[in-house]
Amino acid sequence: MCARLDRAQELALGRAWAAGAAPEAQQVTIDVDSTVREVHGDAKGGAAYGHSGRLGYHPLVAVRDDTGEVVHSRMRSGSSQRGHVRFAAETIARLGRLAPEAQFTLRADAGFFSWDMIDKLTDRDCRFLIAAARNPSIDRAIAAIGDADWTPIGYTDDGEAQVAATELTSGRRPAGKQQRTVRLVVRRTRLTGPQAELFPHWRHHAVVTDIDDLDATAADAAYRGHARVEQAVRDLKAGGLAHSPSGSFTANAAWLACAVLAHNIARWTARIGRTQPPHKLTVAATVAKRLLAVPARLVNRSGRPTLRLPARWPRADTFTAALRRVRSLPPRC
Repeated sequence: MCARLDRAQELALGRAWAAGAAPEAQQVTIDVDSTVREVHGDAKGGAAYGHSGRLGYHPLVAVRDDTGEVVHSRMRSGSSQRGHVRFAAETIARLGRLAPEAQFTLRADAGFFSWDMIDKLTDRDCRFLIAAARNPSIDRAIAAIGDADWTPIGYTDDGEAQVAATELTSGRRPAGKQQRTVRLVVRRTRLTGPQAELFPHWRHHAVVTDIDDLDATAADAAYRGHARVEQAVRDLKAGGLAHSPSGSFTANAAWLACAVLAHNIARWTARIGRTQPPHKLTVAATVAKRLLAVPARLVNRSGRPTLRLPARWPRADTFTAALRRVRSLPPRC
């Protein structure tokens, strides 16, 4: 059942993109993230405690940066540190089938960093920006950056930040395998205001990437856009993923797939209906307020259902224009 729903997700995504929701740019950024769908009690099959210390499921989602639509999802049981590489490979394969001419960039937090992940993305010609958890090799690479190599960037009033770029090389590999070298972009921050004495030292945040056409400042800014994935996760949890209603893991996995479809339909409706500027992220509550929870009455006039909108409703033109655009889409068998 889950495999069929997964296939249905891809078919729905392909049809929506064919109808006008496809990426307009040739460079498309996809954010992958994991979250915790907390549950209670021992009756939830597959639920387990993860790094957060909360009992629940640990679904993975891949989100299109410019629209917030979920292009792939996967429910997971057990530890939250499972299935990252396979999920990324499935996501890139799906996007390659739907938009073969586009160049995709994958962004992820430190939980997704591994050399296996980098190998998989490199093999599939997918660019990446992935945060790297601190370890001795990364600490040595950061320590080797000279003071003159740091570039100041904008930060808070009571702090300062600088960025620099260096290289990170993998450790030893089994026989027949080569070491890999990737670009390492580092941002360091510290306080400068009245509280500076509490945290006088630099704090470092490192990102590995294969993108070499951006300087360190631009690469750091590009990665920080990854935070927008939290909007899509929050919308999912406020909607269909507010609950995992079954005691069966398979049924809850199917529930996630249905929640993703509902989440995407709201965004496709807003995008195809042109209800907001294309550069703004879609929020499910906004779509519901402007297009779904309409203050109108459905009346019967001579056997013909008619939707009566309120007089002087400020969103009437937006609603009717969106409805007209959606209705004008060609039917699909």
